[in-house]
Amino acid sequence: MKRIINSLFVLSALALTTVVFTACKDEPDKYEISGGTPTIRYIRPVNVESADSIITGAYMDNSICIVGENLRSITKMFFNDQEAKLIPSFITDHTMIVTVPGKIPGEVFNKIFMVNNANDTTSYDFKVLVPGPTINNMTNEWAQAGEQATIYGNYFVDDPNTPLSLSINGTKVGIDEFDISHITFTVPDGLIEGPIEITSVYGSTKAKFNYCDTRGMMFNDWGTGDGVAPTGLTNHGWHPMKIVNDEYSLDGSYLFLGDCDLEDGSWMDGNVSFEYWPGDWDGTFTGVNSRLSDIVNFADFANMALKFEVNIPSSNPWTNLSMQCIFSGDAQVTLPTANNTFFNGTDYPRALWTPWSKTGSYDTGGKWTTVTIPISTFKYKNDGTAAGTPLTPDCFTGLTLFIWSGVTNGTTCHPIIRIDNVRAVAY
Repeated sequence: MKRIINSLFVLSALALTTVVFTACKDEPDKYEISGGTPTIRYIRPVNVESADSIITGAYMDNSICIVGENLRSITKMFFNDQEAKLIPSFITDHTMIVTVPGKIPGEVFNKIFMVNNANDTTSYDFKVLVPGPTINNMTNEWAQAGEQATIYGNYFVDDPNTPLSLSINGTKVGIDEFDISHITFTVPDGLIEGPIEITSVYGSTKAKFNYCDTRGMMFNDWGTGDGVAPTGLTNHGWHPMKIVNDEYSLDGSYLFLGDCDLEDGSWMDGNVSFEYWPGDWDGTFTGVNSRLSDIVNFADFANMALKFEVNIPSSNPWTNLSMQCIFSGDAQVTLPTANNTFFNGTDYPRALWTPWSKTGSYDTGGKWTTVTIPISTFKYKNDGTAAGTPLTPDCFTGLTLFIWSGVTNGTTCHPIIRIDNVRAVAY
Protein backbone atom coordinates (compact mmCIF):
# COMPACT_ATOMS: atom_id res chain seq x y z
CA MET A 1 0.00 0.00 0.00
CA LYS A 2 2.85 2.33 0.88
CA ARG A 3 4.46 1.70 -2.53
CA ILE A 4 1.18 2.57 -4.27
CA ILE A 5 0.92 5.86 -2.36
CA ASN A 6 4.54 6.74 -3.16
CA SER A 7 3.97 5.96 -6.84
CA LEU A 8 0.89 8.18 -6.90
CA PHE A 9 2.87 10.99 -5.25
CA VAL A 10 5.64 10.74 -7.86
CA LEU A 11 3.13 10.75 -10.73
CA SER A 12 1.36 13.78 -9.24
CA ALA A 13 4.64 15.64 -8.84
CA LEU A 14 5.63 14.86 -12.44
CA ALA A 15 2.26 16.05 -13.69
CA LEU A 16 2.52 19.29 -11.71
CA THR A 17 6.05 19.89 -12.98
CA THR A 18 4.90 19.35 -16.56
CA VAL A 19 2.07 21.85 -16.11
CA VAL A 20 4.40 24.45 -14.58
CA PHE A 21 7.02 24.16 -17.35
CA THR A 22 4.33 24.18 -20.04
CA ALA A 23 2.77 27.29 -18.53
CA CYS A 24 6.15 29.02 -18.38
CA LYS A 25 6.86 28.32 -22.06
CA ASP A 26 3.33 29.07 -23.27
CA GLU A 27 3.41 32.89 -22.89
CA PRO A 28 3.44 34.29 -26.40
CA ASP A 29 2.40 37.77 -25.16
CA LYS A 30 4.99 38.02 -22.39
CA TYR A 31 6.82 41.36 -22.64
CA GLU A 32 10.51 41.00 -23.45
CA ILE A 33 13.11 43.70 -24.05
CA SER A 34 14.47 43.41 -27.57
CA GLY A 35 17.91 44.28 -28.84
CA GLY A 36 18.90 46.99 -31.25
CA THR A 37 17.98 50.65 -31.42
CA PRO A 38 14.48 52.21 -31.41
CA THR A 39 13.22 54.49 -34.15
CA ILE A 40 10.32 56.95 -33.87
CA ARG A 41 8.49 57.66 -37.12
CA TYR A 42 5.88 60.03 -35.69
CA ILE A 43 3.79 60.76 -32.60
CA ARG A 44 0.00 61.10 -32.54
CA PRO A 45 -2.76 61.62 -29.96
CA VAL A 46 -4.11 58.53 -28.20
CA ASN A 47 -7.79 59.04 -29.00
CA VAL A 48 -9.02 57.27 -32.12
CA GLU A 49 -10.74 60.38 -33.51
CA SER A 50 -7.35 62.11 -33.83
CA ALA A 51 -5.36 59.06 -34.92
CA ASP A 52 -4.46 60.68 -38.26
CA SER A 53 -3.00 63.75 -36.58
CA ILE A 54 0.73 64.13 -36.06
CA ILE A 55 1.89 66.15 -33.05
CA THR A 56 5.25 67.72 -32.26
CA GLY A 57 4.51 68.55 -28.63
CA ALA A 58 2.14 67.73 -25.77
CA TYR A 59 1.17 69.13 -22.39
CA MET A 60 2.46 67.58 -19.21
CA ASP A 61 0.41 64.67 -17.85
CA ASN A 62 -1.11 64.03 -21.30
CA SER A 63 -0.82 60.61 -22.91
CA ILE A 64 0.59 60.23 -26.43
CA CYS A 65 1.03 57.37 -28.90
CA ILE A 66 4.52 56.87 -30.34
CA VAL A 67 4.72 55.03 -33.66
CA GLY A 68 7.98 53.53 -34.91
CA GLU A 69 10.13 50.41 -34.99
CA ASN A 70 11.80 48.28 -32.36
CA LEU A 71 10.13 50.19 -29.53
CA ARG A 72 10.49 47.19 -27.21
CA SER A 73 14.21 47.91 -27.13
CA ILE A 74 13.52 50.99 -24.96
CA THR A 75 14.37 50.49 -21.29
CA LYS A 76 14.11 54.15 -20.22
CA MET A 77 12.56 57.26 -21.73
CA PHE A 78 13.08 60.92 -20.82
CA PHE A 79 11.16 64.00 -21.90
CA ASN A 80 13.88 66.63 -21.56
CA ASP A 81 15.33 65.68 -18.15
CA GLN A 82 12.18 64.07 -16.71
CA GLU A 83 11.84 60.28 -16.82
CA ALA A 84 8.56 58.81 -18.04
CA LYS A 85 6.95 55.71 -16.59
CA LEU A 86 6.92 52.87 -19.12
CA ILE A 87 4.07 50.35 -18.91
CA PRO A 88 4.98 47.10 -20.74
CA SER A 89 1.35 46.31 -21.59
CA PHE A 90 1.22 49.58 -23.55
CA ILE A 91 4.31 48.79 -25.65
CA THR A 92 4.67 46.75 -28.84
CA ASP A 93 7.43 46.72 -31.43
CA HIS A 94 5.64 49.42 -33.41
CA THR A 95 3.56 51.46 -30.94
CA MET A 96 3.92 52.81 -27.42
CA ILE A 97 1.46 54.72 -25.27
CA VAL A 98 3.19 56.84 -22.65
CA THR A 99 2.26 59.79 -20.44
CA VAL A 100 4.35 62.95 -20.59
CA PRO A 101 5.83 63.50 -17.09
CA GLY A 102 3.93 65.99 -14.95
CA LYS A 103 6.99 67.72 -13.50
CA ILE A 104 8.30 70.85 -15.18
CA PRO A 105 11.69 70.17 -16.84
CA GLY A 106 14.77 71.51 -15.11
CA GLU A 107 16.55 71.73 -18.45
CA VAL A 108 14.74 72.10 -21.73
CA PHE A 109 16.14 70.29 -24.79
CA ASN A 110 12.82 69.87 -26.63
CA LYS A 111 13.65 66.22 -27.15
CA ILE A 112 12.64 62.71 -26.14
CA PHE A 113 15.61 60.59 -25.10
CA MET A 114 15.34 56.79 -25.41
CA VAL A 115 17.79 54.43 -23.71
CA ASN A 116 18.10 50.84 -24.94
CA ASN A 117 19.37 47.67 -23.29
CA ALA A 118 22.95 48.51 -24.24
CA ASN A 119 22.62 51.97 -22.63
CA ASP A 120 22.79 53.67 -26.01
CA THR A 121 20.68 56.82 -26.28
CA THR A 122 18.54 57.88 -29.23
CA SER A 123 16.70 61.22 -29.39
CA TYR A 124 13.63 62.58 -31.15
CA ASP A 125 12.52 66.21 -31.41
CA PHE A 126 9.46 66.82 -29.25
CA LYS A 127 8.28 69.71 -27.07
CA VAL A 128 6.86 69.38 -23.58
CA LEU A 129 4.22 72.08 -23.28
CA VAL A 130 3.79 73.63 -19.85
CA PRO A 131 0.32 75.06 -19.11
CA GLY A 132 -0.19 78.57 -17.92
CA PRO A 133 -0.90 78.99 -14.20
CA THR A 134 -4.03 77.45 -12.71
CA ILE A 135 -5.72 79.03 -9.69
CA ASN A 136 -7.77 76.85 -7.34
CA ASN A 137 -8.45 78.77 -4.15
CA MET A 138 -7.25 81.40 -1.70
CA THR A 139 -6.94 81.08 2.07
CA ASN A 140 -8.96 84.25 2.68
CA GLU A 141 -10.53 86.00 -0.29
CA TRP A 142 -11.34 88.92 2.01
CA ALA A 143 -7.89 89.34 3.61
CA GLN A 144 -7.37 92.91 4.79
CA ALA A 145 -4.43 95.26 4.28
CA GLY A 146 -1.29 94.05 6.05
CA GLU A 147 -2.50 90.44 6.28
CA GLN A 148 -0.84 87.54 4.51
CA ALA A 149 -2.86 85.35 2.18
CA THR A 150 -1.98 82.32 0.08
CA ILE A 151 -3.25 81.37 -3.36
CA TYR A 152 -3.14 77.67 -4.25
CA GLY A 153 -3.00 76.21 -7.74
CA ASN A 154 -0.34 74.87 -10.08
CA TYR A 155 2.34 75.83 -12.58
CA PHE A 156 3.51 78.92 -10.71
CA VAL A 157 6.81 79.10 -12.58
CA ASP A 158 9.42 81.83 -12.24
CA ASP A 159 11.72 82.61 -15.15
CA PRO A 160 14.64 85.06 -15.19
CA ASN A 161 13.35 86.66 -18.37
CA THR A 162 9.65 86.54 -17.41
CA PRO A 163 9.34 86.65 -13.62
CA LEU A 164 6.25 85.21 -11.95
CA SER A 165 3.84 88.05 -11.15
CA LEU A 166 0.58 88.61 -9.28
CA SER A 167 -1.90 91.41 -9.88
CA ILE A 168 -5.19 92.20 -8.16
CA ASN A 169 -7.62 94.57 -9.84
CA GLY A 170 -4.77 95.66 -12.11
CA THR A 171 -2.41 96.46 -9.23
CA LYS A 172 0.85 94.53 -9.14
CA VAL A 173 1.25 92.85 -5.75
CA GLY A 174 4.59 91.73 -4.32
CA ILE A 175 5.11 88.01 -3.74
CA ASP A 176 6.50 87.02 -0.32
CA GLU A 177 7.28 83.41 -1.26
CA PHE A 178 6.10 80.74 -3.67
CA ASP A 179 6.58 77.31 -5.12
CA ILE A 180 5.01 75.46 -8.02
CA SER A 181 1.63 75.18 -6.25
CA HIS A 182 1.26 78.23 -4.00
CA ILE A 183 1.92 81.97 -3.79
CA THR A 184 1.95 83.85 -0.49
CA PHE A 185 1.63 87.64 -0.45
CA THR A 186 0.84 90.51 1.89
CA VAL A 187 -2.25 92.55 1.02
CA PRO A 188 -1.15 96.13 0.29
CA ASP A 189 -2.96 99.24 1.48
CA GLY A 190 -5.71 100.57 -0.73
CA LEU A 191 -6.45 97.32 -2.53
CA ILE A 192 -10.09 97.10 -3.63
CA GLU A 193 -12.33 94.41 -5.06
CA GLY A 194 -11.22 93.01 -8.38
CA PRO A 195 -9.92 90.08 -10.41
CA ILE A 196 -6.86 88.10 -9.40
CA GLU A 197 -4.38 87.37 -12.20
CA ILE A 198 -1.16 85.35 -12.15
CA THR A 199 1.33 85.54 -15.02
CA SER A 200 4.26 83.22 -15.76
CA VAL A 201 6.49 82.62 -18.75
CA TYR A 202 3.83 80.14 -19.92
CA GLY A 203 0.85 82.49 -19.85
CA SER A 204 -1.64 84.38 -17.68
CA THR A 205 -4.70 83.15 -15.79
CA LYS A 206 -7.49 84.92 -13.92
CA ALA A 207 -9.17 83.30 -10.94
CA LYS A 208 -12.89 82.58 -11.07
CA PHE A 209 -13.19 84.42 -7.77
CA ASN A 210 -12.37 88.07 -7.10
CA TYR A 211 -10.52 89.59 -4.22
CA CYS A 212 -13.17 90.88 -1.77
CA ASP A 213 -15.79 89.34 -4.03
CA THR A 214 -19.22 90.96 -3.65
CA ARG A 215 -20.72 89.16 -6.64
CA GLY A 216 -23.57 86.91 -5.55
CA MET A 217 -23.51 88.46 -2.08
CA MET A 218 -26.44 87.53 0.16
CA PHE A 219 -25.33 88.42 3.71
CA ASN A 220 -22.47 90.77 4.56
CA ASP A 221 -23.73 93.58 6.78
CA TRP A 222 -26.33 91.49 8.61
CA GLY A 223 -28.81 94.36 8.65
CA THR A 224 -26.45 96.92 10.19
CA GLY A 225 -25.58 98.83 7.03
CA ASP A 226 -21.81 98.55 7.59
CA GLY A 227 -19.28 96.78 5.41
CA VAL A 228 -18.77 96.81 1.65
CA ALA A 229 -21.86 96.84 -0.61
CA PRO A 230 -24.32 95.90 2.18
CA THR A 231 -27.37 93.84 1.21
CA GLY A 232 -29.33 94.61 4.38
CA LEU A 233 -30.39 90.98 4.84
CA THR A 234 -30.03 89.28 8.23
CA ASN A 235 -31.87 86.91 10.59
CA HIS A 236 -35.32 86.26 9.15
CA GLY A 237 -36.80 83.22 10.84
CA TRP A 238 -37.50 81.79 14.26
CA HIS A 239 -34.10 82.27 15.90
CA PRO A 240 -32.29 85.63 15.94
CA MET A 241 -28.60 84.74 16.07
CA LYS A 242 -26.13 87.27 17.46
CA ILE A 243 -24.82 89.89 15.03
CA VAL A 244 -21.49 91.22 16.31
CA ASN A 245 -19.03 93.97 15.39
CA ASP A 246 -15.87 93.77 17.49
CA GLU A 247 -12.10 93.33 17.38
CA TYR A 248 -12.54 90.00 15.56
CA SER A 249 -14.52 91.53 12.68
CA LEU A 250 -13.39 90.91 9.13
CA ASP A 251 -15.48 93.56 7.39
CA GLY A 252 -17.89 95.15 9.82
CA SER A 253 -20.54 92.98 11.46
CA TYR A 254 -20.59 89.19 11.35
CA LEU A 255 -22.86 86.28 12.31
CA PHE A 256 -22.02 84.59 15.63
CA LEU A 257 -22.93 80.93 16.20
CA GLY A 258 -22.17 78.63 19.11
CA ASP A 259 -20.91 79.37 22.61
CA CYS A 260 -22.91 76.33 23.72
CA ASP A 261 -22.22 72.64 24.29
CA LEU A 262 -22.68 70.39 21.25
CA GLU A 263 -22.82 66.62 21.64
CA ASP A 264 -24.43 63.69 19.86
CA GLY A 265 -28.15 64.36 19.56
CA SER A 266 -27.94 68.10 20.33
CA TRP A 267 -30.69 70.33 18.93
CA MET A 268 -29.42 73.78 19.91
CA ASP A 269 -31.38 75.87 17.44
CA GLY A 270 -31.31 78.85 19.80
CA ASN A 271 -27.52 79.04 19.43
CA VAL A 272 -26.52 77.51 16.10
CA SER A 273 -29.40 77.98 13.65
CA PHE A 274 -29.33 80.92 11.24
CA GLU A 275 -32.49 81.18 9.17
CA TYR A 276 -33.32 83.43 6.28
CA TRP A 277 -36.87 82.63 5.21
CA PRO A 278 -38.19 85.27 2.78
CA GLY A 279 -41.45 87.18 2.86
CA ASP A 280 -43.30 89.33 5.35
CA TRP A 281 -46.49 88.64 7.27
CA ASP A 282 -48.39 90.84 4.80
CA GLY A 283 -47.29 88.60 1.91
CA THR A 284 -44.70 90.95 0.39
CA PHE A 285 -41.25 89.79 -0.77
CA THR A 286 -39.33 93.05 -1.15
CA GLY A 287 -36.42 94.83 0.54
CA VAL A 288 -35.22 92.98 3.63
CA ASN A 289 -37.91 90.35 2.96
CA SER A 290 -36.66 89.58 -0.57
CA ARG A 291 -36.19 86.16 -2.04
CA LEU A 292 -32.49 85.32 -2.38
CA SER A 293 -33.15 84.44 -6.01
CA ASP A 294 -34.18 88.07 -6.55
CA ILE A 295 -30.72 89.34 -5.59
CA VAL A 296 -28.56 86.46 -6.89
CA ASN A 297 -28.88 84.73 -10.25
CA PHE A 298 -29.11 80.98 -9.59
CA ALA A 299 -29.86 80.00 -13.21
CA ASP A 300 -26.62 77.98 -13.42
CA PHE A 301 -26.73 76.72 -9.83
CA ALA A 302 -25.14 73.38 -10.79
CA ASN A 303 -21.91 75.29 -11.50
CA MET A 304 -22.04 77.53 -8.44
CA ALA A 305 -20.81 77.30 -4.87
CA LEU A 306 -21.88 78.62 -1.49
CA LYS A 307 -18.98 80.63 -0.06
CA PHE A 308 -18.33 82.44 3.18
CA GLU A 309 -15.50 83.34 5.54
CA VAL A 310 -15.27 81.60 8.90
CA ASN A 311 -13.29 82.32 12.07
CA ILE A 312 -13.05 79.67 14.80
CA PRO A 313 -10.60 80.28 17.67
CA SER A 314 -8.34 77.43 18.77
CA SER A 315 -9.69 77.89 22.31
CA ASN A 316 -13.16 76.79 21.14
CA PRO A 317 -12.78 74.21 18.36
CA TRP A 318 -15.61 72.40 16.61
CA THR A 319 -15.58 68.62 17.16
CA ASN A 320 -19.12 67.28 16.68
CA LEU A 321 -22.18 67.44 14.40
CA SER A 322 -22.44 68.89 10.89
CA MET A 323 -23.51 72.27 9.62
CA GLN A 324 -26.63 71.65 7.57
CA CYS A 325 -26.45 74.12 4.67
CA ILE A 326 -29.97 74.24 3.27
CA PHE A 327 -31.18 76.31 0.35
CA SER A 328 -34.98 76.37 0.28
CA GLY A 329 -37.79 77.52 -1.97
CA ASP A 330 -41.12 79.12 -1.17
CA ALA A 331 -42.70 75.67 -1.32
CA GLN A 332 -40.52 74.58 1.60
CA VAL A 333 -40.55 77.63 3.87
CA THR A 334 -41.19 81.38 4.01
CA LEU A 335 -41.51 83.59 7.07
CA PRO A 336 -45.35 83.36 7.02
CA THR A 337 -45.10 79.54 6.66
CA ALA A 338 -42.21 79.13 9.12
CA ASN A 339 -41.47 75.49 9.94
CA ASN A 340 -38.62 73.07 10.52
CA THR A 341 -40.33 70.00 9.13
CA PHE A 342 -39.10 70.61 5.58
CA PHE A 343 -35.55 69.63 6.53
CA ASN A 344 -36.01 67.38 9.58
CA GLY A 345 -35.90 63.72 8.58
CA THR A 346 -37.00 64.40 5.02
CA ASP A 347 -35.55 63.69 1.59
CA TYR A 348 -34.92 67.39 1.02
CA PRO A 349 -31.29 67.86 -0.18
CA ARG A 350 -28.68 69.91 1.61
CA ALA A 351 -24.89 70.03 2.05
CA LEU A 352 -23.27 68.83 5.26
CA TRP A 353 -20.19 70.86 6.15
CA THR A 354 -18.14 68.83 8.62
CA PRO A 355 -14.54 70.13 8.52
CA TRP A 356 -13.61 68.44 11.82
CA SER A 357 -14.31 64.91 10.58
CA LYS A 358 -10.83 64.29 9.11
CA THR A 359 -8.83 65.10 12.24
CA GLY A 360 -11.47 65.09 14.97
CA SER A 361 -11.22 68.84 15.55
CA TYR A 362 -11.42 72.02 13.49
CA ASP A 363 -10.48 75.62 14.13
CA THR A 364 -8.91 78.37 12.07
CA GLY A 365 -6.55 79.59 14.76
CA GLY A 366 -8.66 82.71 15.11
CA LYS A 367 -8.01 83.70 11.49
CA TRP A 368 -10.65 84.29 8.84
CA THR A 369 -10.67 81.54 6.21
CA THR A 370 -12.69 81.18 3.02
CA VAL A 371 -15.01 78.16 2.85
CA THR A 372 -16.24 76.81 -0.50
CA ILE A 373 -19.15 74.35 -0.70
CA PRO A 374 -20.11 73.43 -4.28
CA ILE A 375 -23.88 73.41 -4.79
CA SER A 376 -23.38 70.08 -6.57
CA THR A 377 -22.74 68.61 -3.09
CA PHE A 378 -26.20 69.63 -1.85
CA LYS A 379 -27.47 66.06 -2.14
CA TYR A 380 -27.77 64.63 1.38
CA LYS A 381 -30.42 64.13 4.02
CA ASN A 382 -29.77 65.38 7.54
CA ASP A 383 -28.09 62.10 8.55
CA GLY A 384 -25.66 62.06 5.63
CA THR A 385 -27.47 59.48 3.52
CA ALA A 386 -28.41 60.30 -0.06
CA ALA A 387 -31.41 62.57 -0.52
CA GLY A 388 -34.25 61.23 -2.61
CA THR A 389 -34.79 64.46 -4.55
CA PRO A 390 -32.40 66.94 -6.20
CA LEU A 391 -32.39 70.71 -5.93
CA THR A 392 -34.39 72.47 -8.63
CA PRO A 393 -34.27 76.08 -9.90
CA ASP A 394 -37.08 77.12 -7.52
CA CYS A 395 -35.13 76.02 -4.41
CA PHE A 396 -33.14 79.23 -3.88
CA THR A 397 -35.32 81.77 -2.11
CA GLY A 398 -34.11 81.08 1.44
CA LEU A 399 -31.11 79.71 3.37
CA THR A 400 -30.73 77.86 6.67
CA LEU A 401 -27.40 77.14 8.41
CA PHE A 402 -27.99 74.79 11.34
CA ILE A 403 -25.39 72.74 13.23
CA TRP A 404 -27.23 69.52 13.96
CA SER A 405 -27.15 65.81 13.07
CA GLY A 406 -24.97 64.75 10.13
CA VAL A 407 -21.70 63.27 11.37
CA THR A 408 -22.28 62.55 15.05
CA ASN A 409 -19.30 60.48 16.15
CA GLY A 410 -17.30 63.40 17.49
CA THR A 411 -16.68 64.64 21.00
CA THR A 412 -18.59 67.18 23.08
CA CYS A 413 -17.46 70.70 22.24
CA HIS A 414 -18.22 74.34 23.02
CA PRO A 415 -17.43 76.02 19.70
CA ILE A 416 -17.37 79.66 18.70
CA ILE A 417 -18.08 80.08 14.98
CA ARG A 418 -17.95 83.49 13.30
CA ILE A 419 -19.30 83.76 9.74
CA ASP A 420 -19.30 86.64 7.25
CA ASN A 421 -19.78 87.45 3.55
CA VAL A 422 -22.16 84.62 2.65
CA ARG A 423 -22.40 84.49 -1.14
CA ALA A 424 -23.26 82.23 -4.08
CA VAL A 425 -20.83 82.45 -6.97
CA ALA A 426 -19.65 80.67 -10.11
CA TYR A 427 -17.46 77.69 -9.34
